[in-house]
Amino acid sequence: MERNPSKPRRVSILGSTGSVGCNTVSLIEAEPESYRVEALTAHRNVELLAEQAKRLRAKFAVIAEESHYRALKSALAGSGIEPGAGQEALVEAATLPADWVMAAIVGAAGLAPTLAAVRRGALVALANKEVLVCAGALVTAEAKTHGARFLPVDSEHNAIFQVFDEPQRHAIERIILTASGGPFRERSLAEMERMSPEQAVAHPNWRMGAKISVDSATMMNKGLEVIEAHHLFGLPSERIEVVVHPQSVVHGIVCYSDGSMLAQLGSPDMRTPIASTLGWPDRIGAPSPRLDLATLARLTFEAPDPQRFPALRLARNALLEGGTAPTVLNAANEVAVAAFLERRIGFLDIARTVERTLDALPTRAVESLDDVIAVDREARATAERAIGNGTVVAAQ
Repeated sequence: MERNPSKPRRVSILGSTGSVGCNTVSLIEAEPESYRVEALTAHRNVELLAEQAKRLRAKFAVIAEESHYRALKSALAGSGIEPGAGQEALVEAATLPADWVMAAIVGAAGLAPTLAAVRRGALVALANKEVLVCAGALVTAEAKTHGARFLPVDSEHNAIFQVFDEPQRHAIERIILTASGGPFRERSLAEMERMSPEQAVAHPNWRMGAKISVDSATMMNKGLEVIEAHHLFGLPSERIEVVVHPQSVVHGIVCYSDGSMLAQLGSPDMRTPIASTLGWPDRIGAPSPRLDLATLARLTFEAPDPQRFPALRLARNALLEGGTAPTVLNAANEVAVAAFLERRIGFLDIARTVERTLDALPTRAVESLDDVIAVDREARATAERAIGNGTVVAAQ
């Protein structure tokens, strides 16, 4: 789908009140004449959703929590913006005729709306890892059938996207995803056992939501990204490498057969990859800080420690297992991260919970969205039982 620069791009933002969504809103507001907003959605932040919808003159605003519908309707009264609530309304928002859809609903909740946008043949800016993790083969097959295109928003996948020479795919040996290492990169296992939610959320380089920040601290985010990269770029696990790069300046590297390594560099600011997708195939401006390489002085890289960050191993194993294993991995991780943030389990119990859930559930084939939803529900219940009956702690 080529962009016509003289015609405003119609856009929808699924998850407009989160970190990615707010950054997307700010880029649109910087050049409002270039965009027409079809729909905005949020989980439960009625006040911010209504404010954004009125500022951007959206046609439709949806709150996922149905109990907040009256509050949203009241906040939008007299604006001409149609309010909606619940899962069906989220899917409806995704089916509006937007050229470009930001899929930024966190977790498995974003699967059905994103799939609806894919089936409409939209350009889908994908900020939700879980869509491809939970249902990668299903979603990519639907994209091919309906002519949709994924534009990756994760900084690492977006970096690979920018330097991945598709006509020279045969000459690509491997890709490298970089990881900051999170706030516990230099902590011992004994120290990590005692880390609090506040410490886990304090990312050294990026400003992100609590769940994503904890995933960075466990490096589960990188494991999920390996699975996502497999589906986005069609490469097997052994050709997707992960290296720790504490400065978060080099976001991704593509290695070619002639020895060339093409990297994308940028400041750790999500507005850069968002702008890359919002303007695609053109480049648009973004207010991200510019790098000063002389001031940076040096960039360092190291291998991740598999003992302290077992989530990478769990994710790679789930990718190799295939079928429902990645769905179970993701669901168990979401439950475990929530339990950690609620102080019901310790930091290292997150990976333990995921591993025990994977061990408890046999892998099956995925043939439909209903399969994914059913397995996701079963995995969540299994993970909750492991946490509730103390087997995670007992197995330390």
